[in-house]
Amino acid sequence: MLRLLISTGEVSGDLQGSLLVAALYREAKRRSLPLEMIALGGARMKAAGVDLIADTASMGAIGLWEAIPFVLPTFRVQSKLDEYLETHSLDGVVLIDYMGPNIRLGNKVRRLTPNIPIIYYIAPQEWAWRLGDGGTTDLIRFTDKILAIFKAEAEFYCKRGGSVTWVGHPMLDMLKELPSREEALSLLGLSADEKILLLLPASRPQEIRYLMPNFVKAAALIQKRDPSVYVIVPAGLQGFEIQIEKAMDEAGVIGRVIPATEVDSLKPILFAVANLALGKSGTVNMELALNSIPQIVGYRVSRVTAFLARKILRFNVEHISPVNLLLHERLIPELVQEELTPEALFEFAVPLLEDVNARANMISGYKKLRNALGAPGVTERAANEILDLVTK
Repeated sequence: MLRLLISTGEVSGDLQGSLLVAALYREAKRRSLPLEMIALGGARMKAAGVDLIADTASMGAIGLWEAIPFVLPTFRVQSKLDEYLETHSLDGVVLIDYMGPNIRLGNKVRRLTPNIPIIYYIAPQEWAWRLGDGGTTDLIRFTDKILAIFKAEAEFYCKRGGSVTWVGHPMLDMLKELPSREEALSLLGLSADEKILLLLPASRPQEIRYLMPNFVKAAALIQKRDPSVYVIVPAGLQGFEIQIEKAMDEAGVIGRVIPATEVDSLKPILFAVANLALGKSGTVNMELALNSIPQIVGYRVSRVTAFLARKILRFNVEHISPVNLLLHERLIPELVQEELTPEALFEFAVPLLEDVNARANMISGYKKLRNALGAPGVTERAANEILDLVTK
């Protein structure tokens, strides 16, 4: 029996992990390889067939201050994982995103069991950001293979001596044919003359706190200007629904919250009706772009974290949206930290809702993005690379 450990965290990691797990099972079956997978992940990975050591889907934060509530839970997970590693043998370890815990895990596995293959899939985006004068993590030292999702990422690690394969972006494997807008509106019980504004602020608790107030206040300004705008907010995690509904009520926003348990099944319908999205930075920007939905990106962390990042760590990044990073241009408006206000979001939103040319220019820019992401079949290629390495 081939036994793999898959380690990831947060909502996006759980989603990407579930796609990879499914691909690994398919490829193992094709090769007649008995396969067992245990994991740090979430409900999606569990549904895909892994045995969860711990649920890490809700354990995510950006910033030092924001991470404090997760320190003790993370220690407990690490202790549980350490106990597992001491009592079970493994044939390979696959790390997905989740930089801090996965860097620690990679180093620990390499130290304890030097011969176990370690693969990093969806590595930290060091090709796009730097700390200080260009410091990077040491993942090249402990990995046997890096499966890069961006071409620039592959080039970055290759130049530094890493063993890298560019597999492409897994979002390509998630693209589905959308229903017609008329059909989707009917399924949602909405009329054809309504404009749909998606708010996509949160897969982390800190994002509910720092982003949601600005997004809903901007939505209220937009609805005041155009009462035909209807707001839909998919919940990033179970438990967020009540907080989001409260924020919408306080801002006087007319719309609805999609429960977290229904988001995956309704996503094609939501994308089919959306006229505009206000979203956080991250994978969701790629998803919106690949589905030709105009968007505005906003992000904010605590003042403490912002100060430390700017003044102490000298964190530097040209763009925060992966779409803009890949295109090397500010196609999507970005509002970061103090720039993120309801009024600023409103100013960018109006032309994207009302000006046909503004919408067309952004959607035209998205077409260049598709060519930079590789070809579909990403998770199948990743699964093949992983099984080839662990069965050598």
